[in-house]
Amino acid sequence: MIRQYELVERVKSYEPGADEALLNRAYVFSMKAHGAQTRASGDPYFAHPIEVAGILTELKLDSTSIATALLHDTVEDTGATIDEIGDLFGAETARLVDGVTKLGRLDLQSDQAHQAENLRKFLLAMSEDIRVLLVKLADRLHNMRTLRHIRDAGKRQRIARETMEIYAPLAERIGLQAFKAELEDLSFAELNPDGYRSMEAQLDSLRDQAGGIVERVTESLTATLRGERLRASVSGREKKPYSIWQKMQRKKLAFEKLTDIVGFRVVTESEEDCYRALGIVHRNYPMVPGRFKDYISTPKPNGYRSLHTTVIGPEQRRIEIQIRTRDMHEEAEYGVAAHWLFKQAGEARDDRQQRWLRPLLEILDKASGPEELLEHTKLEMFQDEVFCFSPRGALITLPRGATPVDFAYAVHTDVGDTTVGAKVNGRMVPLWTQLENGDQVEILRSSVPQPQPAWESFVVTGRARACIRRFTRLKEREQFVALGQAVAEKLFREAGEDYSEALLEGALARLKQRSVDDLLAALGRGDLTSGEVDEALFPARRLQGIARRALSVARGRRGTKAGDGGIPVRGLIPGMAVHLAECCNPLPGERIVGIVTTGKGVTIHTIDCDTLEGFSDTPERWLDLAWEAGAEEKGVHVGRLNLIVANETGSLSELTTAIAKNKGNISNLKITSRSLDFFEMLVDVEVRDVRHLGNIVAALRAVTSVSSVERERAHH
Repeated sequence: MIRQYELVERVKSYEPGADEALLNRAYVFSMKAHGAQTRASGDPYFAHPIEVAGILTELKLDSTSIATALLHDTVEDTGATIDEIGDLFGAETARLVDGVTKLGRLDLQSDQAHQAENLRKFLLAMSEDIRVLLVKLADRLHNMRTLRHIRDAGKRQRIARETMEIYAPLAERIGLQAFKAELEDLSFAELNPDGYRSMEAQLDSLRDQAGGIVERVTESLTATLRGERLRASVSGREKKPYSIWQKMQRKKLAFEKLTDIVGFRVVTESEEDCYRALGIVHRNYPMVPGRFKDYISTPKPNGYRSLHTTVIGPEQRRIEIQIRTRDMHEEAEYGVAAHWLFKQAGEARDDRQQRWLRPLLEILDKASGPEELLEHTKLEMFQDEVFCFSPRGALITLPRGATPVDFAYAVHTDVGDTTVGAKVNGRMVPLWTQLENGDQVEILRSSVPQPQPAWESFVVTGRARACIRRFTRLKEREQFVALGQAVAEKLFREAGEDYSEALLEGALARLKQRSVDDLLAALGRGDLTSGEVDEALFPARRLQGIARRALSVARGRRGTKAGDGGIPVRGLIPGMAVHLAECCNPLPGERIVGIVTTGKGVTIHTIDCDTLEGFSDTPERWLDLAWEAGAEEKGVHVGRLNLIVANETGSLSELTTAIAKNKGNISNLKITSRSLDFFEMLVDVEVRDVRHLGNIVAALRAVTSVSSVERERAHH
């Protein structure tokens, strides 16, 4: 256990102006507060906060952080209060202790919803002052070092899993590589003891076989650099057991096949010397292709900078080398702690070091529920990066597998929302294209925000997914409200009344709705039927049976012109409030009817669609609809044609030419059967309206190789 004077001396060694009185008071207060309490190991409890403080002195943290470490368990485990901490040690220390105490109460191994809510609090607490997280990580590291003393195996497993899933990724995110590696190894030893022992045994065997290889390669590299008059220090180290195990699992390799188990580090005086050292290494040792990474010109999101290369080095061994300056080395070892501005109370901010945290905090605003938050944050924390550039050269770091849509949302939410296309390295690409390192990405935008729900199937960043879902939810509600209002307006007309929101407000209590918008959304979504709303609005009125009124839509209006008196369909976005039925593919210009599905909105069918027979017993689900004026000019509609075409040279060319000449676009073509003389096919053609499709059908019938062409009404 670190003695009181030893702890003070440690802090003074890197912070000469340290507040000795604060440290001494915190040390004594902690020891007295914890009194005779003991840990699972049987050691006095106060040994734990003192060891946590000792870990933080390795990061060279300020006096307030060390005092916080000494006091971090007093509020939770003794009779001390936050007010008492504030009176004795100052407001800043009390604020940090309170933050760590709140994190200590979070159960990150609970059910998903509870875990996600706790993770939300965790992220918010960290964002207030990163020192809260640094103390918590040191606390977790010491707890993991003493995990073996807990007798309950299930509890040990829970703590180790939480460490692996939450704390190790967070340590990596703020650049604490040493913390991350030790937390992972300690968790690995508990979660997979056989795997851990196997890795240790393999490493022992390697040491015996290689016999001082690290020292010999270090000497050889040092001599090579010195021969070129470059001042640098060279050191070597083995990779950690969990890191090796991960690589073996990921690449499906045996231990013997791994060639970079030992890594070497070259620390130079300047950034220029880093590139000189790289040139010297590559001139003297063959480089392994595809194994060079420049994290100096393109740092990782947590601020990490280094040159990485793999060469066939001394003794013909394949070795991995990292080249960096002393400042880069400090940052790589201590991460966010290396640059944190602790000197002025309340100004603990470093924008460059907190870039990684911003997208996580944005997800807090966008996520609709706790499980969604958990999904998005884990996506953000567990992925490797690719580096892409905007046309102006701005660097955007994304997870591996990211697409132009992820890129757009990483630039700004507005850019993502208005994306309609993308160019990668000057060429148009589909939005689902996976980006590669070094790609230049140009986003093509519209003036109107309209993210597509389908994007969610291919984006990989939590930020993009959260934004798409949020927009979809809001747009879907807008459409349900608009559809509900159109239905309500029709109910008022049938009752001979003017549309009145006041009347709707009067019916809220009876219909169990909180607002007029909620009522209209429920009506549009199908959670409320038009009959229920009608009865609530006009209880004295006796309708002529809902069945007669609804069935008139299907029977009495078949001869009417499209658009007469129906509820107008506006702003179609597939997958939202209104859906086009795939059985009949309705087009502007055709008579249409809507079928309400509870909770999903309305599916539009043509008036003569055979599927409607299945809804004849539920007339309350029918809605009389009409295309909005000018619908043919808004968006693309698909007409499906069934063609029988002669099996002869050039016939396919003739029919595609006929479609193209009539300004149709083939979106899908499928041959359903073929014989010696003919083949039958389904062709989906993008058209403006039913008249446009009719023109294309007429043109196809004039093609000599086309035997027949009919509108397809149902899937084969």
